[in-house]
Amino acid sequence: MFISKIIFGWFEMIEYVFLIPLFPLIGFVILGLFGKFLKKESTIGFIGNSSVFLSFIFSLLIFFELIQHPIEEPHIVSLFPWISTGDLHIDVAYQVDQLSVLFSLIVTGVGFLIHLYSVGYMHKDRSFYRFFAYMNLFIFMMLNLVLASSFLLTFLGWEGVGLCSYLLIGFWYDRKFEGVRIEWTGEAGNKAFIVNRIGDFGFLIAMFLLFVNFQTLNYSQLNQIFANSYSTFYNSGLILAITLLLFLGCTGKSAQIPLAVWLPDAMAGPTPVSALIHAATMVTSGIFLIARNATLFALAPTTLMVVAVIGTFTAFFAATIGITQNDIKKVLAYSTVSQLGFMFAALGVGAFVAGVFHVMTHAFFKGLLFLAAGSVIHGMHEEQNIKRMGGLRNYMPKTYFTFFIATLAIAGIPFFSGFFSKDEILWKVFESGKIWLWLILAISAFFTAFYMFRLLNLVFFGKERFDKHHIHPHESPKIMTIPLQILAFLSAFGGFLGIPYALGAWLGPNSNLIEHWLEPVFADAQKVMLLNAGYSTGIVHQIHIEEYLLMVLSVLIALAGIFLANKFYSEPEWNIPKKLAAGFNSLYRTLLNKYYLDEFYFYVIVDPLLFLSNKILWKFFDSKIIDGIVNGSATVTIKISEVLRRIQTGFVQNYALLMFGGIVAIFIWLLFVI
Repeated sequence: MFISKIIFGWFEMIEYVFLIPLFPLIGFVILGLFGKFLKKESTIGFIGNSSVFLSFIFSLLIFFELIQHPIEEPHIVSLFPWISTGDLHIDVAYQVDQLSVLFSLIVTGVGFLIHLYSVGYMHKDRSFYRFFAYMNLFIFMMLNLVLASSFLLTFLGWEGVGLCSYLLIGFWYDRKFEGVRIEWTGEAGNKAFIVNRIGDFGFLIAMFLLFVNFQTLNYSQLNQIFANSYSTFYNSGLILAITLLLFLGCTGKSAQIPLAVWLPDAMAGPTPVSALIHAATMVTSGIFLIARNATLFALAPTTLMVVAVIGTFTAFFAATIGITQNDIKKVLAYSTVSQLGFMFAALGVGAFVAGVFHVMTHAFFKGLLFLAAGSVIHGMHEEQNIKRMGGLRNYMPKTYFTFFIATLAIAGIPFFSGFFSKDEILWKVFESGKIWLWLILAISAFFTAFYMFRLLNLVFFGKERFDKHHIHPHESPKIMTIPLQILAFLSAFGGFLGIPYALGAWLGPNSNLIEHWLEPVFADAQKVMLLNAGYSTGIVHQIHIEEYLLMVLSVLIALAGIFLANKFYSEPEWNIPKKLAAGFNSLYRTLLNKYYLDEFYFYVIVDPLLFLSNKILWKFFDSKIIDGIVNGSATVTIKISEVLRRIQTGFVQNYALLMFGGIVAIFIWLLFVI
């Protein structure tokens, strides 16, 4: 705070928000252009890490400034005109408010720890500099996404993180990867890129509709229009179409049904990529987009219902798959999909603060889980099958301890971070009156606790199942374990930033610091929600006995999942799971094969398109019709030429005879036709 006051004496930090994305961009340019000439990994690591660390420091200073001088309206910092044609005028401008600053802190703070971890994890990689160049580019694009003042600049960052995701997932493009019709990591990158294009198409159409109807793409202007025109736009067809199309974009980027198939295969990339892109930042872009346009979505209760239902079923869908997976990173991948479902369920019932709060806590404990998994993989010489692990607690005590804390957090054990955010989501869903959604989410929470402690037991407890002659487990270096310890601290205590009023009433009406911080951002949306009976009304400080009962029930559900996981996977040779798998073989195979969703898409969409393009459009229409017309015209010309060239005999009397015949034909035509 003292440092920030000194700097505030020089200039207002809020006006220099452009420095936050600028530093990673500079890091990308330096490493991209000159990285191959830098021989020392320490130099490359310093450039890549310092650029993100400086962004974090500036984000922190702006955060302090907003604490000292709170703002009720977004502050727009315009850099320069970008597009000016007709009615379309877009500046490269950043919007500074509580939401953008919070996401900037998450992106740069967690991003820096992952960058630091990557120095050890990627040690001696043949493309060390290229990895950090891509990571810096990703941070730059993600910061543009969350700081943008308009849809178009957000879309630039949206597409940018999609590009970086493709580059980083396929970073080891020549490595084998086991997936549905995927053999190489590069193909997994292709899959992520292509699936996301489907959602991005919806985002584009939504922007077109917004501009055509409102002549602007700026968030603040659109928010003002929607907030002041409740009766005009409430649940209208136009608002419904725009919000559903935006949500289609969110389902792609945040891996929700029906576009959830890309995220598990994205585990083909290096583990720091999984932690940064697919746990802490990129996959939460969809939650950010809805939160940024909360007032718009509040005007579309039908869309909110769709968001809540899709999020809830995605949470259940992914959680049930997670209990059967044996790849350590794929278990965490499906866990990510499930937790994103919880976030969307919160947004769908109007609990925008609860959804954003879970984004923050999820960044802590899921980033930690992925990095700890990377530490295990590093110590096990690239082994990822949890059935070939066991007993690693004795070899990797720091990794085990931090992984254990993150597991408690995601399971929702009091008073770790996940307890506060997940319990808040469950309460808000229950309070909205959608009991059946709450029940499905509660079951999903049970499966979450079960598969996470299954993972913990199979990796760190029990007998050692790895080949001791070839694998010698060891703890990771300090540069990898220090980020784990910092994230473990945040996973343990980060939830206290969002203490619900039911538990923190004695602290005053603002015990929930996150809710108080984000209150100006969602003020207009909450006003609309107050007019829309049946949804959470947001900041109304009341204590309900049901909230305490549900809190106790959610803890008991988590403890039940932990108890069963410990019982099932502490038995010799896992007799109980084997019997269950044999007794419910069809169900087990379905879950193991991820509900055959990939196979379904290949059978219904991919294969018919390939057949249409290959067999019909190419081999028949292109080869036979189009090429047939072109080649046929050439063939006809050749045949005619072969006939006509016979006339050229070289004998003068033949030419005279032809001329005479032609003259006779002309006379006949003149006499009888004309």
